[in-house]
Amino acid sequence: MYHKKTSLGLDENVESIIAYAGIWVTGLIFLFIEKENNHVRFHAMQSLITFFSLFIASSLILVIPVIGIMISSLITFVGTILWLLLMYKAYSGEVFKLPFIGDVAEELIFGESFEKKE
Repeated sequence: MYHKKTSLGLDENVESIIAYAGIWVTGLIFLFIEKENNHVRFHAMQSLITFFSLFIASSLILVIPVIGIMISSLITFVGTILWLLLMYKAYSGEVFKLPFIGDVAEELIFGESFEKKE
């Protein structure tokens, strides 16, 4: 399978998986350093929105005595499964959009969704 190169000279699937690898931090970094490849920019934006939101939610839930730790642990577990799934999909070259978050990421990167372009 052929993958286009990126600003850094890596294959887009490799750069896309790296955008997820460091959770929201690498998503943010790749939004700044990748200027040419919108496929990578989409994955970086989706990573940033998804994992920063989960981080904030998990942190806020921790203030609830007892049950907060259980809910935060569940968020962390679901986030880990999601993280692995998104890295797998990105490496396989698939533009896998999460419900709502994927649409927001798409709007921010492309200005409109893929469906509207067709």
